[in-house]
Amino acid sequence: SSMQKKLIKVNPTDNVAVALVPLASGENIVFEGENVSILSDVKAKHKIALVDLNVGDRIIMYGVLVGKASQFIAKGDLLSTSNVKHESDKVTGKTETIGWSAPNVDKWKDRTFLGYHRQDGQVGTENVWLFFPLVFCENRNIEILKDIFEKELMKPKENDYQLLLRSLVNAESGVDGNEGKSNEADLFNNIEVKFITHQGGCGGIRQDSHSLAKLLAGYVNNPNVAGATVLSLGCQNLQIQIFKDALNEINPNSNKPVLIYDQQQIGTIEAMLSSVVKDSFEAIKKANQQARKPAPLSKLNIGLECGGSDGFSGISANPTLGQMSDLIAALGGSTILSEFPELCGVEQELVNRCTDEKDGKRFLELMQWYEKSVVDAGSGFDMNPSPGNIKDGLITDAMKSAGAAKKGGTSPIVGVSDYGEYISKPGLNLLCTPGNDVECTTAMVGSGANVVLFTTGLGTPTGNPVAPVIKVSSNSELAAKMSDIIDIDTGGIIKGEKSIDEMADEMLEFVIQVASGTIKTKAAILNQNDFIPWKRGVSL
Repeated sequence: SSMQKKLIKVNPTDNVAVALVPLASGENIVFEGENVSILSDVKAKHKIALVDLNVGDRIIMYGVLVGKASQFIAKGDLLSTSNVKHESDKVTGKTETIGWSAPNVDKWKDRTFLGYHRQDGQVGTENVWLFFPLVFCENRNIEILKDIFEKELMKPKENDYQLLLRSLVNAESGVDGNEGKSNEADLFNNIEVKFITHQGGCGGIRQDSHSLAKLLAGYVNNPNVAGATVLSLGCQNLQIQIFKDALNEINPNSNKPVLIYDQQQIGTIEAMLSSVVKDSFEAIKKANQQARKPAPLSKLNIGLECGGSDGFSGISANPTLGQMSDLIAALGGSTILSEFPELCGVEQELVNRCTDEKDGKRFLELMQWYEKSVVDAGSGFDMNPSPGNIKDGLITDAMKSAGAAKKGGTSPIVGVSDYGEYISKPGLNLLCTPGNDVECTTAMVGSGANVVLFTTGLGTPTGNPVAPVIKVSSNSELAAKMSDIIDIDTGGIIKGEKSIDEMADEMLEFVIQVASGTIKTKAAILNQNDFIPWKRGVSL
């Protein structure tokens, strides 16, 4: 359409442009008052050179170095993995302090969401009773519990524990014997029961167990969790005491119910599971008495993430998240920008946005440690873009990073945290995690996120057991094709129909509905409960 622009330059200093639509070789485009003749077929989302680039010339996009020409690239020709190599500027420290003018939030400041108020002042967007193991040896017992709790609280199937839980449920709801399920569904209308399994807790280096203990403690402390049932074998690296210490470190005054069972102490699986079923049922019944009540938007803690990114992610979906992050920061809420391999190349701006010099230093130290560990493992950040990213126009890590960093908006950075540290500072926080979708979501929720916003250009089904994950598409084709996983479509920005500000307002409105329990995310409808801890060994 004539409305639709064909090319976009994201920063005035860029020497490349992004194709908004497919371009044909031989096409002539007038762009920014200049004639650009297209020299080869260019798929939408891919980049063309706006000037002749000689070997070694710097390629600038989003105003930062995203690569260097490895061959001559003529003006109007396509950038590809064969003529561009990854390159990013080295950063040693803060060079300036970047000012911020907060967006006007008058229309939001009195808005509330309906959440679960916890005794420590945090507010949950969900009310979840969580079952998890301290070690993989207990995964099977968690699976058995998942089976009986889900079947009994959803649809009946017989076994001994089932009958035990059935009789407890029936006694509670005044149903005699096995007379069907009339009131059982109503009995637990304010609580969800979720189950986590993992491959950790033993056999790795001791640091992995401590790291996992912090993550699991963060899940218990997350405001979306009402309480937890924890299974331990007994002899594993991740001792019960290590887990309790981690819990105490995050929240010394927590009085959240946590039921812990040690199989080697108790004896038989039957004895353990019978206790677990009885005790957990009582605890879940109590947790179900919590009701949603109004809370200010400052109680939102939003994880910002991208996965399955395409060449439009950094132009539509991620800047929308950035604008929304700025609104949340201005309202006194918290947001989390993570995925450190995807901040490679934009460090200077992030360091300059840190309000505390110490945070800028810590950010660079974490980045250097991470990059070194990846190189030691025989890889590098330049290996970060996935085949899907590359096919869709993200041909270097720095190019992917420059678009990914847009999720953090423009607000000051109030804190820098390492993996497993719990975040409570209002404003934008940086958290060291892998870029890997599930490991990253898992980490942000363990650090306190009560909602996650997740942008994608290619489509990914990722969800989380305790926090709603809202899926945002960068283009309308994806939203139409994978309508069962996409919640919000920002493709209108690419088509020139909507501004980023308008889209961010729609997004915040949607977040309020999800946080209040009135809209269920697609990931929740699909029952997508992904949980993968980061084995620090190496993960990218």
